[in-house]
Amino acid sequence: MRVLVIGNGGREHALVWKCKQSPKVTEIFCAPGNGGIEEIATCVNINPTDQEELLQFAKQMDIDLTIVGPEAPLTEGIVDLFEEHQLSIFGPGKKGAMIEGSKHFAKELMKKYQIPTADFQTFSDSEEAIAYVREKGAPIVIKADGLAAGKGVVVAHTVEEAEEAIYQAMEERVFGEAGSRIVIEEFLEGQEISLMAFVDHHSFQPMVISQDHKPVFDGDQGPNTGGMGAYSPVPQIPDSVVQEAIDRILNPVIQAFQKEQIRYRGVLYAGLMITKQGPKVIEFNARFGDPETQVILPRLETDMIDIIQAVLENRLQEQEIHWKNEAAVCVVLTAEGYPRDYRTGDPITGIPEPTSDQIVFHAGTKKFEQQIRTNGGRVLGVTALGQNLVEARDRAYQCVKKISFSGSHYRTDIAAKALNASSIKR
Repeated sequence: MRVLVIGNGGREHALVWKCKQSPKVTEIFCAPGNGGIEEIATCVNINPTDQEELLQFAKQMDIDLTIVGPEAPLTEGIVDLFEEHQLSIFGPGKKGAMIEGSKHFAKELMKKYQIPTADFQTFSDSEEAIAYVREKGAPIVIKADGLAAGKGVVVAHTVEEAEEAIYQAMEERVFGEAGSRIVIEEFLEGQEISLMAFVDHHSFQPMVISQDHKPVFDGDQGPNTGGMGAYSPVPQIPDSVVQEAIDRILNPVIQAFQKEQIRYRGVLYAGLMITKQGPKVIEFNARFGDPETQVILPRLETDMIDIIQAVLENRLQEQEIHWKNEAAVCVVLTAEGYPRDYRTGDPITGIPEPTSDQIVFHAGTKKFEQQIRTNGGRVLGVTALGQNLVEARDRAYQCVKKISFSGSHYRTDIAAKALNASSIKR
């Protein structure tokens, strides 16, 4: 089987790495890939949103399966295009990808089908939005309606912060067209978890849960990022709460897709807040999370290609999925200045060879004259496995300390919430 993975981040490196473990896969291509993916697959210089060029490449190279990593190609309809040409592709069509492409669409769907989420209002006028914030008070959450690479959310702790966030999104257009409409939400308190599921037209199978770390600095301080690290399992969240999320959120949204005649196949990501009232949806994504994928796939025992084929053939219910009991921790190293203006082109040294319990997933890297250099905001994701989170975390940070590039930054408290929970034995 010849596989094409679309994308160039840490998630895509993890997908390529997992595909390579399947005996069914004979050759892997990645468009456009990065410096790390280049070591294990053939990288092709095609932009992930260049649908026609990707289509022609898939035809010319007799690609048997295409896996879409990032959200932009999905929301722009690449799955619909490939399916029109009878090409096998993993991911939801344009209509289904709206669950991520428009927060307004997602919130209205949840409201219609009584899926628990924060109270909200949508605005296309900044003055009306500011008046609403002044009426409601703070803390309050401001979200760009469209895609903003995980950075379009501001948790405003004062009314002044909220007004500034509205002005930046709607007037200064710091998120481009994504901020022309905004969703203002009730602030939810609790711990966040990421709950992903494989989905075919008729059923779903949940993955093990993980917890992401969005803010750039320790202690969840600073602006939101695409994700500074993740870990799995999340032992401080009881199984009963996860089951409640499956019953009250995943199951109803899959039923909603069917009632709305949305053909959804691929991965559905539910970003949840575990509140005193139970789990509530913060956001839905139409693909694997990043960096959650970098801790979920290392825990997956079942051949991922078998799962994807079951999804595409609408027989997911028949597919057994097994997970390792080991824990996984991923620490993200970022470039100086991220998530705002950041520098690129710095040489990276000290990246160790992958082992059975540790791998460095490349995100923003590029190979230049046999030297791996920085080429993005999130540069590397160091993932380690262990018998428990303490062991996995120690291995991840030991590896992080070996890696060096100018201006590198990482959080030192990945998985700390779990380590501080009474259920973890030190």
